[in-house]
Parts: sequence; C-alpha cells; structure tokens
Amino acid sequence: MDLNDALQVFALTDPGLVRNHNEDAVFADPGKGLVILADGMGGYNAGEVASGMAVTLLSGRLGEPAFQRMLPDALEHPLQEAILSVNQAIHQAAQCEPQYAGMGTTLVLGLFCDDRLLLVHVGDSRCYRLRQGHLERLTRDHSLLQEQIDSGLLSEEEARHSRNRNLVTRALGVESMVEPEFNRYDVEVGDIYLLCSDGLNDMVEQDDIALTLQTLAANLPLAGEQLVQLANDNGGRDNVSVILVKITGRFRVPRSGWQRLLAWLK
Repeated sequence: MDLNDALQVFALTDPGLVRNHNEDAVFADPGKGLVILADGMGGYNAGEVASGMAVTLLSGRLGEPAFQRMLPDALEHPLQEAILSVNQAIHQAAQCEPQYAGMGTTLVLGLFCDDRLLLVHVGDSRCYRLRQGHLERLTRDHSLLQEQIDSGLLSEEEARHSRNRNLVTRALGVESMVEPEFNRYDVEVGDIYLLCSDGLNDMVEQDDIALTLQTLAANLPLAGEQLVQLANDNGGRDNVSVILVKITGRFRVPRSGWQRLLAWLK
C-alpha cells in the first residue's frame, strides 16, 4: 500500500499566549513517511533559526530519492549521519554569527517504513503512542529533570512543578557532537502517534492528552487543534506544536527471496 493511503497525518504549531514569536518548527510528508518536530532555544530569534535549520535540512536530506530507495534495515546509519551533519551546521552557524551564539534545538523525528516506526530524538520533545485506548510515552527526555526522576531525587508529580523543567542535557547545535537516541517500533493499524514540543506536555496532563486522542481519534485535525487549545487554555506559556500520525493501513515493503532470507537470518 502507498504510504499516502496508509498514514493520515496532521501537523500544527502555535506561538501560545505568552511568547511573541514561535521557535518551534514542524514538517510532515505522509508520502515519504516522514515527520519532524523541533523546539528551538537561544537568544532573540536564534531558537527559531536553529529549529528551522534542523527541519529544513533534515527534510531535504531524507527526502532525496537515494534515501527513499533504501531498505528499512539500512536506514539507521545514514539517518544518524544526516542528524550529525545538521548538528554541525547549526553549531557552525552559532559559532560564526554573534546573534546566534548558544542557539540549539530539540528534535523528535519519525520515519514510517515497512510497518515500523524508526523514532529518533534529542532533548525533551516527545513522542506518544495511543494503541487500543492506552497512551504510552515512547521517548525518554534528555533533561536534568528526567535524570533527577531516574535517580529518585524527584517524583513525577514533584517534577511537574520544578523550575528545572526546560533544562535539556542534549540538543542539536549546542556542541560540536551530539548523540541522538534511536528506537524502532512495530506499528499496528489504528495506532495514533503524537509528536509534541514541551509546550503541550508541560501544560496538559497526560490523562487529558489520552482522553482527547481517544475521543477524537476519528478526526485527526480536530484532535490536534483541541490539544493546542488545551495548552493555551491552561496558560499557553510556551510555543506548542503537535504532529499526529494515524496508521490506517499496512505498508510492508515487498522483498525478493534473498532479502526475505536475510531478514529471517537476522
């Protein structure tokens, strides 16, 4: 099945009610099975530059025909190379332009191929999966707060009220090298995947996110708009971005006999 028939996608970004500009950037192309969300940080407008560079450069690189023709099992290494190249580009721009000094961006990227999701993230932008009515977070924040939770210094409830919510331990462009985290997941028809910036999950409880997706699963644009509205209704203290992907059909890649054998041996 063509990816356009197997994936329903909706993306929305909003400045919120407090910030006077939007440092988030989103990209979604169901035909390529590619969704990207970046949340920028830095001085005046620098975060917007960093997130825009990340989304523009990665969507261009991963949309090239040579990349699109790769077999699913071969995607991770070139994807990592692409992310490291973008990290270098953002870092170099920050070093060369005084107004961009210290800029960086989080990243969460989903590549849907062969009935699987290749999920990559850096920082505290997140991906959730709604499956059979249950919402699960698939990403682990690269943040000081997450490290404090993992070490037992803070409970999840205490973390929601911490002043350290936005201190990330990894971001694109801040250092000359970065370590993106990769995960693979089998997808099922009916799954809904939510990529979001922290402007959503900092303002809306996970139970409310789950209820919204459960209730509005049949209308993805309305679900996305409602999530953004909830964040703004709760204060809208940050830019808020969402990308929703609903699996509506299978998209298994056809294989030759020797490719099936290699896959079985693995």
